[in-house]
Amino acid sequence: MSFFKKLKDKFSQSSDAVTEKFKDGLSKTRDNFTSKVNDLVARYRKVDEDFFEELEEILIGADVGFETVMELIDELKLEVKRKNIQETKELQSVISEKLVEIYHGDEGHSNSLNIQSEGLTVILMVGVNGVGKTTTIGKMAHMFNSEGKKVLLAAGDTFRAGAIEQLEVWGERVGVDVIKQGAGSDPAAVMYDAIQSARARKADVLLCDTAGRLQNKVNLMNELEKVKRVIEREIPGAPHEVLLVLDATTGQNAMIQAKTFKEATNVSGIVLTKLDGTAKGGIVLAIRNELKIPVKYVGLGEGMDDLQPFDAEKYVYGLFSTLVDEEK
Repeated sequence: MSFFKKLKDKFSQSSDAVTEKFKDGLSKTRDNFTSKVNDLVARYRKVDEDFFEELEEILIGADVGFETVMELIDELKLEVKRKNIQETKELQSVISEKLVEIYHGDEGHSNSLNIQSEGLTVILMVGVNGVGKTTTIGKMAHMFNSEGKKVLLAAGDTFRAGAIEQLEVWGERVGVDVIKQGAGSDPAAVMYDAIQSARARKADVLLCDTAGRLQNKVNLMNELEKVKRVIEREIPGAPHEVLLVLDATTGQNAMIQAKTFKEATNVSGIVLTKLDGTAKGGIVLAIRNELKIPVKYVGLGEGMDDLQPFDAEKYVYGLFSTLVDEEK
């Protein structure tokens, strides 16, 4: 049974709203990527070196990342020899299967959040300004609220004008209290207060906002380290997650940000926003394969429920659903 057939059996007849979100949210990437792959297959009936060269260009154009593309092409060539694949059409299913394999290549990482079964879970949210960090915090607070958890927000971005107020707006919108101090105050002191408040109120989850920009990169990273130290001192083993928020529409710039934050903080997962707004959704694979950081959540729309746990098979189905649904 081909991989497309497996995906079709699993998802095509599904009325699952999440599967539909992946399908709709990846429509721009699918229209761009799949149409180019289709055109390539139509022009090259036989698998040869020219076919692979053009496939490389398509994958790099979808922001899959150079290293990942080279790895994928090498694996496809091996598969062609191993299975004696002659026609390009037979490769379409193999490509999709390899994309899933790349994402799941290192099973040491989990896509699920490290939520504590007892006591307070502290999640530190990091990322540069403008990537949708505050919006993501609001949507995550809504998600935890919907699960019946008691949530608090910590307004640790005391540097950016309006950041505290923006977080308060989200707090009011989702019915969650915000622990804050004045603009320009010490973010580490805000975290200390927030942890004491969370304990006193028996909160389940504390979502901590942080600055996305200070005078320079060194200052920003030092500030994040200081915040982490305070959290660790108050709650051994915390923060339980350090989630880096990246904007999918910035493509390779998101990779640069991820490398910078990974060097300075122990990033445990990525939240990739605005995946529905880019035609280069291959960035998901580049981040996972080249940085070895799991993408834990993706933004697939503007709605409150459009922040979804990342699922590699639903992602690939979203990319190839046009071809999958055609599978006999």
